[in-house]
Amino acid sequence: MFYRLSGVHHTRYETARRIWPVPADRRMVYLVLALAVAAPLYMSDLYLTSYMLPWLIWSAAALSLTLLMGIAGQLHFGFAAVMAIGAYTSIHLTRAGVPLELALIGAGLVAAGIGCIFGAAALRVKGLYLVMATLAMQYLVDWTIINVPAISGGAQATLSTPSVTFLFVPLRGDTALYYGALLWAVIVTMLVLNIKRTSFGRALVAIRDKDFAAAVIGVNPFKYKLLAFFTSSFLGGVSGAVLAFCYYQAVTPEQFGFNVSIQLVAMVLVGGLGSVIGAYLGAGFVLLMPIVLTNVVAYMAIAGWLSVSSNLLAHIPLMVYGGLIVGFILFEPLGLAKIYDNVRKYFLVWPFRHTQS
Repeated sequence: MFYRLSGVHHTRYETARRIWPVPADRRMVYLVLALAVAAPLYMSDLYLTSYMLPWLIWSAAALSLTLLMGIAGQLHFGFAAVMAIGAYTSIHLTRAGVPLELALIGAGLVAAGIGCIFGAAALRVKGLYLVMATLAMQYLVDWTIINVPAISGGAQATLSTPSVTFLFVPLRGDTALYYGALLWAVIVTMLVLNIKRTSFGRALVAIRDKDFAAAVIGVNPFKYKLLAFFTSSFLGGVSGAVLAFCYYQAVTPEQFGFNVSIQLVAMVLVGGLGSVIGAYLGAGFVLLMPIVLTNVVAYMAIAGWLSVSSNLLAHIPLMVYGGLIVGFILFEPLGLAKIYDNVRKYFLVWPFRHTQS
């Protein structure tokens, strides 16, 4: 039965203000977390390292951008550059003998510092003008990484990650790398969930809705916009470092190009602006849907259901993928998170649909 609200009576503010006040939601979260922790036991190494591990890391990166775009309402089209700064900084710090734990913090701080410099444009401009400022950051960071050999080793160079340990555990093997990515995803998820409930999160929402009105009621837009860029860039920088050490294990300038920034924005928009679960759904959609569509189209071609040229066959998944994104924007602008929320609310009151507000 799905009478999930039956018998739920909040008599204290502590229970009503929980992250998941509905018991069934908490049980679902515990189940998903248990399945994620036990994934190496029932999932093959191929699926673990090719699907689960990158999905967790990119979900953490999407959550970092969600904090800025969805909660604070500040556009950012150069977030891949923030991740690149974190990735290269962490590699150079670990090569210099710095422990990975401190290297991750250093990577986040460097990315946050540079991100705040370009984010300062948000103090004077907004909308498309802010987009141009973040695009300038993307291209400037790309140019610097490619043309400064001390950072990347050159335009075609590959910078490998050294062998490191994290919390005294060697970061080697598929299982260790997966748990490292899972730990970071859980940390970012809990951080964003709790930020939305704090005075800092409420101030960001007020600035997102109308910064002039927020200033009238005592919220300092200068302070909170910079804090939003600092926090988001810090999390993005650490996510870039985790991506380098746990997934790529070697970085090149092409891995953090402008197309990656667009993919991150697509994850946030398709998943749902400001939604935590939307970041996971959006990252899964952007990462996995092209693979699924390619396999489906290839199977249909082998079975003889599609008799088209190989050139068109290669472009059909991209066409369908683009059409799905446009469909989400047209028919459900609030993204996959809203679809999930609609299903959840349906079962909350099933079979009494008339009780939905």
